[in-house]
Amino acid sequence: MAEPMTAATPLRVGLIGYGLAGSVFHAPLIAATEGLALDTVVTSNPERQEQARSEFPDVRTTAAPEELFDRADELDLIVIASPNKTHVPLAGTALKAGLPVVVDKPVAGTAAEARDLAALAEERGLLLSVFQNRRWDNDFLTLRRLISQGDLGDVRRFESRFERWRPQPKGGWRESGDPAEIGGLLYDLGSHVVDQALVLFGPATEVYAETDIRRPGAETDDDTFIAVTHASGVRSHLYVSATTPQLGPRFRVLGSRAGYVKYGLDPQEAALREGLRPGPQWGAEPESLWGRIGAGESPLTGGGTPVPTLPGDYPAYYAAVAAAVRGAAPNPVTALEAAAALDVLEAARRSARDKVTVTL
Repeated sequence: MAEPMTAATPLRVGLIGYGLAGSVFHAPLIAATEGLALDTVVTSNPERQEQARSEFPDVRTTAAPEELFDRADELDLIVIASPNKTHVPLAGTALKAGLPVVVDKPVAGTAAEARDLAALAEERGLLLSVFQNRRWDNDFLTLRRLISQGDLGDVRRFESRFERWRPQPKGGWRESGDPAEIGGLLYDLGSHVVDQALVLFGPATEVYAETDIRRPGAETDDDTFIAVTHASGVRSHLYVSATTPQLGPRFRVLGSRAGYVKYGLDPQEAALREGLRPGPQWGAEPESLWGRIGAGESPLTGGGTPVPTLPGDYPAYYAAVAAAVRGAAPNPVTALEAAAALDVLEAARRSARDKVTVTL
């Protein structure tokens, strides 16, 4: 790691990958975080190199991660936003080079690999954090508050949907049928909905899943359902799909006192895709999209009371990472937490394949 490091000196960040994850999420959030400086972007694509220099004029670009590791003493943090199959080898190399690491989700293809990386980071005394940004979605932050305040009573069932209508496959590694690519919705959007369920309701004890390939020409799962039984007694029903012509509620949460229903996605991804950057009113949504809390009637027929949605706050993740690297705050998302989610994803894949309920 670069030395010396003081509170007044921004941490210099090397970003590996400048596709969707790197260009839309990581680079803008890193650049917007006080105490972080985007130093170098790694991409072998000349057009993406030019894009990075255009969007961040002070950034350096390079074609290969090895060139970044050769300058390890000039950097303070490595962010890995490259294809899933590269996460484990790149994170391992960065940690062995003495650099703290942020890895996009899923951190690995298996829970065992995630735990091995966590052990390496602990052995080296380095931060290893996983970018589970949807812990900072507006609806998730709002739901956590409702649960902590006891507004729902004892939660009994949690329904979470991350659905899209994409009737034609887009191609690319995310939709590849090659197991080495770690593609498909189970590991893509499933990483988000499972992580959120575990954060809210604790460890899983049983997993049942159904995965399907619905679209002509698709190679991997594009319509998946996961049922999780938590040790707390809560049941989570999680849906991820690219084949949903009518989108359901993002959350429907049923408690002993009341239920909470929320439609629509957090606005931060759309804002980042449009080139907007964190600032005043970041992550806020209009009152018309607020969820409703109540009992005995559908929110679509006027039942319940509108609940102001807390602003989404993806910038909070990197602010926490910066503080953690400096030793001033805990790791916001540990690799062991990500491994627990991978336990569920692996169990879901086995459940769907063998048509069984898997006990963890």
